[in-house]
Amino acid sequence: MNLPLLISVPHAGVRVPPEIETLCILNEEEIIRDGDEGAGRIYHPLKEMVEAFVTTDIARAIVDMNRAEKDRRKDGVVKTHTCWNVPVYGEELGERIARTLISKYHRPYHEKLTRSAENVIMGVDCHTMAAQGPPVGPDSGVTRPHICLSDYGGTCPREWTLSLAACLEQAFGTKVSINHPFRGGYIIRSHAKEVPWIQLELSRGNFLSEEEKGECVSRALSTWVAGLKHNLD
Repeated sequence: MNLPLLISVPHAGVRVPPEIETLCILNEEEIIRDGDEGAGRIYHPLKEMVEAFVTTDIARAIVDMNRAEKDRRKDGVVKTHTCWNVPVYGEELGERIARTLISKYHRPYHEKLTRSAENVIMGVDCHTMAAQGPPVGPDSGVTRPHICLSDYGGTCPREWTLSLAACLEQAFGTKVSINHPFRGGYIIRSHAKEVPWIQLELSRGNFLSEEEKGECVSRALSTWVAGLKHNLD
């Protein structure tokens, strides 16, 4: 039986969509570096064990699914610069193209999250994070914890956050930071009215291989769901 969870992996993609492929000046390495490198290898195996799984192949550097449609900062929904402050385009993109990108890629992602919220007990928005904070991060230049779990102070019951943190600590053998350096992004904040949501960030540091990180996440989620069901019975 599948775990009653909705998994979101919004930043594993590296594809530049056709609408702007002649305008984007980023090279492949810059596109990969702006996204959640390793997220596909870590989290995609969860697809076979959970009730619902949503991801995209569109690069975060082009359309960020974890931003609000109206977020027009340079690191907003349709970016002008990567999180490393590298320009995405050689000239201003223009509002018409930005709206097209939002309509074709951002909005459908969130519509699918809403549709997928049935028959699950919680959504988990899954990310990897740079081992040190990038220039636009809340912790620029600071070494980050191996694991950050975020609930924005209320997107899921606090006891769920704490119990999942304990399961992750047991599986990984390392401390879990709660709401630091991230409190939780747009996905968990905007969809928490549909089902409880939590955000999971794993450091891209080499404390474990990507395969091992994925196995630890799978084990922690399985243990957490089993414990929750036991407490409800």
